[in-house]
Amino acid sequence: MPEALIGIIGGSGLYQMEGLSDVQEMDVDTPFGKTSDSIMVGSLAGTQVAFLSRHGRGHRINPTQLPVRANIFALKSIGVEWLISISAVGSLKEEMAPLDLVVPDQLIDRTRLRENTFFEDGIAAHVGFADPFCSGLSSTLHECAIQVGATAHLGGTLVVMEGPAFSTRAECAVYRSWGADIIGMTALPEAKLAREAEMCYSTLACVTDYDCWREATEVVTVEMVVANLMKNISVSKQVLTTIVNRIPRERTCPCASALKDTIITAPDRIPQELKERLRPLVEKYL
Repeated sequence: MPEALIGIIGGSGLYQMEGLSDVQEMDVDTPFGKTSDSIMVGSLAGTQVAFLSRHGRGHRINPTQLPVRANIFALKSIGVEWLISISAVGSLKEEMAPLDLVVPDQLIDRTRLRENTFFEDGIAAHVGFADPFCSGLSSTLHECAIQVGATAHLGGTLVVMEGPAFSTRAECAVYRSWGADIIGMTALPEAKLAREAEMCYSTLACVTDYDCWREATEVVTVEMVVANLMKNISVSKQVLTTIVNRIPRERTCPCASALKDTIITAPDRIPQELKERLRPLVEKYL
């Protein structure tokens, strides 16, 4: 099975990674079912990476139905330690304009219907999530966005809503009163599961619209989102091509040991089959 230290999850509009050579398409069996699509492992700018289309090629899966546990587990199984997510978002702040890029540093969870942990059915773990993104990877991602000429913002709070419908005006007003900066539908539970999998995780958020709070602009539509997103896709690909050779091979951040001392279930009470099921996650601790 081919391996890669760097993983890329492509969001809306990014269904394949141009520039990826020597590609091997693979399907990884997981205890959590099938991934959104096949994983493409190949060389990007001379560096081995794994690419996965979050919604599947042709955009077949809505945000609530994404097999996020399968996606993260499969990427972990092939060796991914650094995970970069590309996502479309709406802006809740005037200064974060459509076509800007944002590398957020905080999350607010407004999802309701999603499985958000690997640890269940007889094993409990509580990872730290105060800082949901890897600060080192996020800083590098922002530097690469600036390097390719994008208008990019480092830091910001991302509200993750359930979807698939867009927000009401009242909801937007509440999120803005909280001080949130951008809003999207897919960073959770992705970020939580990446933390449980001890991955360094960061999001490059592509601003497509001002949602519905800004009366001077038209209400957000799918056509608006797609049109602006496609303009940002080429920039996002440039950022990805740039960053893959800036990521170190050794990790010194807390992400690499995020699961240490978090499993509170007594080892002798965890069924052996459950230990085997979660082996890629827990083998160094159990």
